Amino acid sequence: MDHQGQQAGWLPADAAMSSDRERAIFWRNRLLILFDLLPLPAAFCEADGTIRVVNSAMALEWGVLPGHLSGHNALALFRLTAGARLHPVNEAVRLRRRSRYPVEVSWSSGSGTERHGELNIDVVTDQPDAPPNLLLLLRVVDQPAAPAPAPGPEEHTQVSAVEARILALAAGGSTTTQIAAAVGLTADGVNYHFRHLSQRWGTTSRTALVARAYATGVLAPGTWPPAPAHRRPR
Repeated sequence: MDHQGQQAGWLPADAAMSSDRERAIFWRNRLLILFDLLPLPAAFCEADGTIRVVNSAMALEWGVLPGHLSGHNALALFRLTAGARLHPVNEAVRLRRRSRYPVEVSWSSGSGTERHGELNIDVVTDQPDAPPNLLLLLRVVDQPAAPAPAPGPEEHTQVSAVEARILALAAGGSTTTQIAAAVGLTADGVNYHFRHLSQRWGTTSRTALVARAYATGVLAPGTWPPAPAHRRPR
């Protein structure tokens, strides 16, 4: 199986000589990449809700980079709707019982928009005696309203700081790889933001995205290198 994995490109060429620790690091990195590519907002937390890692889709709900949510309590980011309870989740954690619990929640997005959805909380364990962890999967019920046909200044508030910086770098001619390095995301994470903006603004190319960003006041006119309108370079 190892030999087949090497031929398929799943394992490094020297995998046969790698230590168990090196193999674990290799697969951990691959899983983190897949986790970040999930279109569904997701977070991996400790039993008390402390966030260990979130994917780009989850961070996008608050308009921040994924690393900025690490260490926060995930359950404090959401508000339980009427009738929703966390008691079954607490009992599952106490009994180390692997199960899934859907909870109706609401939250305020990075643009200040009130959002609603269903938070599926999975209690997961690596080993029978190890403390359980929580896997959170968010299903957004309501989607952001489509922008008005005629762009206006109010559209500026619908763009997060991360998105504005990505647009500024794109306007300056940076490649996807360069943008990813500058904002601390993977190339796929940057492309995720581009797709999200294209769907929101109804554009089909990065050139159109940049033009729309200037037309709506997201990017500051008359500046070089390009910069978000709220932060002009010195």
